[in-house]
Amino acid sequence: MLSQQSKDIIAATLPVVREHAATITAVFYPLMFERYPEVKGFFNEAHQGQGTQPQALANAVVAYAANLDRLEVLGDAVSLIVQKHVSLNIQPAHYPIVGECLLAAIREVLGEAASDAVLGAWGEAYGQLADILIGAEEQRYQQNEQKTGGWRGERSFTVQRKERESDVITSFYLVPSDDGPLAEFVPGQFTCLVVDIDGRRVRRNYSLSDRPGLGHYRISVKREAEGEVSSFLHDRIQVGDELRLTAPSGSFMLNQQQRPLVLLTGGVGITPAISMLQPALESGRQVHFLHGALNSSTHAFREHVDALAQQHDNLSISYVYSHPLAGDQPHDTGFFDQQMLSAMLPDGPDVDVYFLGPKPFMQNCQKLLNALGIPAENQRYEFFGPLEELSA
Repeated sequence: MLSQQSKDIIAATLPVVREHAATITAVFYPLMFERYPEVKGFFNEAHQGQGTQPQALANAVVAYAANLDRLEVLGDAVSLIVQKHVSLNIQPAHYPIVGECLLAAIREVLGEAASDAVLGAWGEAYGQLADILIGAEEQRYQQNEQKTGGWRGERSFTVQRKERESDVITSFYLVPSDDGPLAEFVPGQFTCLVVDIDGRRVRRNYSLSDRPGLGHYRISVKREAEGEVSSFLHDRIQVGDELRLTAPSGSFMLNQQQRPLVLLTGGVGITPAISMLQPALESGRQVHFLHGALNSSTHAFREHVDALAQQHDNLSISYVYSHPLAGDQPHDTGFFDQQMLSAMLPDGPDVDVYFLGPKPFMQNCQKLLNALGIPAENQRYEFFGPLEELSA
C-alpha cells in the first residue's frame, strides 16, 4: 500500500510531471536501450520513431498517478496493458529495469525538482503498479498454460502452407512443431511472432486470420514498405521453416450477442474480421461486412467472403475501392463517408460495430459512427501497437 506521504508528494509534483511527461518518456527509452540493450527486441522501432510508444507511456504514467486512490477507473487500461505484456512474454525481471530508467529520466528532465524524496515517492508508486501488473500477468500466463494445447512463453510452430492473398498480403499456416494439440482462441485475438533477423530478436503482433478449430493458426501479413519483419516473412520464410509464437491474446474478441454485427475494415485490418466472420454467421447473427481497399490487387480474401455470401442469407457485403483498376467492380468508390456508411449499416443504433485498419481509417470510422448515433459501448477497435487516442 502506498504511504500517505508518497501520495502527497506525487499529488504535489504531478502537475510538473504531467507538463514534462512526453520529454521524460522520450529520454527514458534511449536511456533504457543504452543500459539494457537486451530489452530492445520487445519494442517496435517504428513506434519509437513515430513517437507513439513514448506518448502512450507518458499518458499511462500520468493517468496512474492521477488515480492512486481510485485505481478501479483504470481497469480497462490495465487489462489492455496486461494483454499486450503477456503477448510479448514480459517477465517480472523486466520491471526493475523500467523502474530504474524511468526514475533516472525523471531526474534528468526535472533536475533539482526531482529530489530524493520525490524520486522515492514516484519509485514507491511505480512499485505498486508493477506489483499489480505482475500479479495480473501471472494469472493470464497460468490460464494460457492450463488450457488444452496451451503453453507459457514461446512455442515453436512449423510453416505448413504459405499462400498469397493479394499483391501485398501473404498468409502463413502454422502448426505446432511438437505435434501437440493446439489451444483454442476467440475470433479477433492475436499472437506475437518472435523471429531472429540477422542476429537480433524482434517481436510483432499479428491477428489470427482464420476461424478457430481448424488445427492450425493462420497469420496474414501485409508487406510494409519499411517493414523489417514483414519483409523477412515474405522473402525469407518458406514452407517447413519454424517460427516461435506466444499464446493467443487480446480483448478485441467477437462477443456472443445476437444483435446485428458490422465488420468494418480497411486494408490489412480485414484479418481479424475474417476470423470472426464465419463463427458469427453460424450463430445466426445478421452480419454486414464492409471493407475498404485500394483496388482489387490489394483486396485480400474477396473470393472467400463472396463464397460465404452465397452460402449465408444473413451476410451482406459492401466493398469500397479508393483507386479502382479498370474492370474492378466495387460496390462504391472513394472512402467511407456518412452517407455511404448510413446506407450500408442496418437500421437503428442497436448494432455491434468492430472496426480496424490504419489509424486515419479508424479515426474516420469513429467520427462517422458517432455522427450516426452508434453508442460508444457498441463500438470496438484494436491497436496492435501502443494505445493511442482516436479523436483527431
